[in-house]
Amino acid sequence: MAEVEAQPKWEGKTSAELKSSAQEVWPFLADFCNLDKVFPGIDTCYQVEGVAGQPGLIRYGAGAATDHDETTVKWAKEKLLVMDPIKRCLSYEVLENNMGFKSYVAAMQVVPVTNDDEGCKIEWSFVCDPIEGWGLEDFQSYLEFSLQGMAKNIQDSIVATTTATVSV
Repeated sequence: MAEVEAQPKWEGKTSAELKSSAQEVWPFLADFCNLDKVFPGIDTCYQVEGVAGQPGLIRYGAGAATDHDETTVKWAKEKLLVMDPIKRCLSYEVLENNMGFKSYVAAMQVVPVTNDDEGCKIEWSFVCDPIEGWGLEDFQSYLEFSLQGMAKNIQDSIVATTTATVSV
């Protein structure tokens, strides 16, 4: 019987800088089930089971994707593994999906860029099995694009809230 050689895991990291403080940005990530409000292409996200903000929480997220003039719904169920509000970080894994993930674990952290908390960055790292139909570079480019869009959406929400508060 021939042995199947295991492919090495993919690992990577990307980051996006924001002008807002880590304290302002963290709540957007800490609300694990609000992905549809910040992540480009996610139309719905909701809690499936567990306690909000606690490890074990499972969310369902989905969005329509168009590929070669065909629209399909891409979805995933993800489990919160770690939530640390002091370090402003979380970790999660994909449990089920229709996007080709066999094994995927990621961590996100919000860190100040300067000591006076004038700006921050979101760091997103991952370890996963190779994804059928993707190259590692293509997948990393997708995550980079998604994180930049997410950072923009978060920054826009903070600015809109600040502007609305000042206007009142």
